[in-house]
Amino acid sequence: MSKMQTGPKNLITDVAGLKVGNAQDDALKSGATVLTADQPFTAGVHVMGGAPGTRETDLLAPDKTVQQVDALVLSGGSAFGLDAASGVVDALRAQGRGFRVADQYVPIVPAAILFDLINGGDKSWGENPYRALGRDAVLYAAEDFDLGTVGAGTGATTASFKGGLGSASVVTPSGHTVGALVAVNALGDAVVPGTRHFWASPWEMGDEFGGFGIANDVSKNWPKTKLSAHNTTIAIVATDADLTQAQCTRMATAAHDGMARALVPSHTPMDGDLVFAAATNAKPLTDPVADTLMIGHAAATCLARAIARGVYLARPDKSDLVPAFSDIHRKP
Repeated sequence: MSKMQTGPKNLITDVAGLKVGNAQDDALKSGATVLTADQPFTAGVHVMGGAPGTRETDLLAPDKTVQQVDALVLSGGSAFGLDAASGVVDALRAQGRGFRVADQYVPIVPAAILFDLINGGDKSWGENPYRALGRDAVLYAAEDFDLGTVGAGTGATTASFKGGLGSASVVTPSGHTVGALVAVNALGDAVVPGTRHFWASPWEMGDEFGGFGIANDVSKNWPKTKLSAHNTTIAIVATDADLTQAQCTRMATAAHDGMARALVPSHTPMDGDLVFAAATNAKPLTDPVADTLMIGHAAATCLARAIARGVYLARPDKSDLVPAFSDIHRKP
């Protein structure tokens, strides 16, 4: 990564044309996040966790008819949170967006959820709140957006600290921009137990998650986990490269390496770990082999960094069941 730099915002929206919207309910301690664009974009997906919750992911296989999507959704709420995609579909249809069938437009909106139902928030709703959260997230979609305790990361946790929404970007030597967006809600830890060092610290660029340095000895620091609680890390990696749906699927697969670098353990039977990949197809590949290799590597390192940023930027709240990283570790 020594030849690479972050994009100007160090967000997934450094990929030109992409927008991110967040909506959350602090009393509910949950929310939804949407990635969208002015034009449909190519997308793929890869699942490595043992307990996923998804909507419309089958159509992202390279042999399916529809090759592009209108938005991707990350949401809290477990199965209830899948309804956030319905709100996104409603909002996009009102904008005249979607796959055209005769005189009808059908927005294509794959989604993934995480489990945050027992995180200290008020879940005694009478009507499922996630449809409205998804609709609001579309209305808030912009190039600039907040990280930490927002959107799908509002009620997220890890084994030791609060989770959160994270993002990061990088520009590859070929000039392609790659970014990541993640809601960190892992069974494992993002921080080496007993230290203030992130597992992802070898990939940190600047002081984007505190600059705390690298732990020298992690051999005895196997983290505790929350085996019976609320898990799943869901992410999106994106690029402006001209990728096919099959190449997007390969990018999503490679990005899981970043999850494994940043969360220990990861991809467990109790996590629904999933990565979507998106390509705006704005920049052609100059070398299909070398460029796609580097884009996959960049996606993995961006995702590792984004995970650490999500945990690092989480905000404390009096109803939290675990502390925020900033409660325990502060820069001198």
